Amino acid sequence: MQSPDRMSPLELRASLGLASVFGLRMLGLFIILPVFVLYARELPGGNNQVLIGIALGAYGLAQACFQLLFGRLSDRWGRKRAIYLGLLIFALGSLVAAMAGNIYLVAVGRAIQGAGAISAALIALTADLTRDDNRTKSMAIIGMTIGATFIVSMVAGPVLSGIFGVPGIFALTGVLALAAMLVVRFIVPDPPAIPSGSRVQTPGTVMDVLRDRQLARLNFGIFALHGVLMAMFVVVPVELVEQLAQSEHWKMYLGVMLASIAIMLPVMLVSERRGRQKAAFVGSIAVIGVSALLLEAGSGVFQLMAGGLVLFFAAFNLLEAMLPSLVSRVAPANAKGTAIGVYSTLQFLGTFAGAAAGGWMAQHYGNVAVFGLCAFVAGVWLVVASGMQVPRRTAQPAAST
Repeated sequence: MQSPDRMSPLELRASLGLASVFGLRMLGLFIILPVFVLYARELPGGNNQVLIGIALGAYGLAQACFQLLFGRLSDRWGRKRAIYLGLLIFALGSLVAAMAGNIYLVAVGRAIQGAGAISAALIALTADLTRDDNRTKSMAIIGMTIGATFIVSMVAGPVLSGIFGVPGIFALTGVLALAAMLVVRFIVPDPPAIPSGSRVQTPGTVMDVLRDRQLARLNFGIFALHGVLMAMFVVVPVELVEQLAQSEHWKMYLGVMLASIAIMLPVMLVSERRGRQKAAFVGSIAVIGVSALLLEAGSGVFQLMAGGLVLFFAAFNLLEAMLPSLVSRVAPANAKGTAIGVYSTLQFLGTFAGAAAGGWMAQHYGNVAVFGLCAFVAGVWLVVASGMQVPRRTAQPAAST
């Protein structure tokens, strides 16, 4: 009999396959970040910083608009079909951006890329293919893959830009999306068949999801988590550049990520085995607040900044793994994709709100005030999360090969 603490071969195959899909797709997004602004300035219309920002941010805005649609589509049409459609749309947007001759068409291409918003469907498929006991581990594999992809992208982006140019990188993102489709088809297991008695259920509505208090707590959490992340990174690079040459930042981020993962993994495993998920969850929110205060106090001191970032990413990585797992367990069976669609929408709205609020705060009150804002948001989240209830684990049907 399979131990509940050990992932089955199918669960491991599903987790690694879906992590690779996330990784291939996120590589196509992250790899553009260190080179996009310099490229956009050379395009017709690229002398306008607002337009550059719109072109870069069009992806996130489209993601927020289409996550819910793809989540509901995955409930009605099937997870894999929704994922195939989203990847095709993303590849089309990559082609448009690669062929764009001005900043306006680049923005259109980025928006089309974002319209292929498959994160909710991917997370829902992960939930379908893993048991409650192992779902957080699966989410952690995905999260660490995305983190590793980010690190690789920061190094590879400038190198590939020098070889192929930014249009070539956009074309590469389209190829990676098509490769991800092959991974979904041939590596990721098919989800379990829906029991015949459940086929007559009416898919849950958005209002059903929004009225659920436990889901509301988790949705606020992902909004706050990504809002804090983006607000912090409006000012963290500026703070670090006074302590460390910009060309060396990737080394610091690599060390921070490795240290944070070394802290996060034991906490996650122990909390899962001993049934202390709520304590780990609420404690991690408190650590987010402490890390923000440490960054506020350590402004201008490299050691304190690095320590604050290690604490932040240790808590961030754990919460990033736990939140989607909890949403998938709290959501009713007939509205799982819809619930994760709402969750993903608020994640991207938090990204936008955090960046906007962080930029406004830094402009009017200075960098240090942004860290104070992050600590305040973490405090509010701590109060909201204190009333959460961790659902009991349920048996999960086996996936089909």
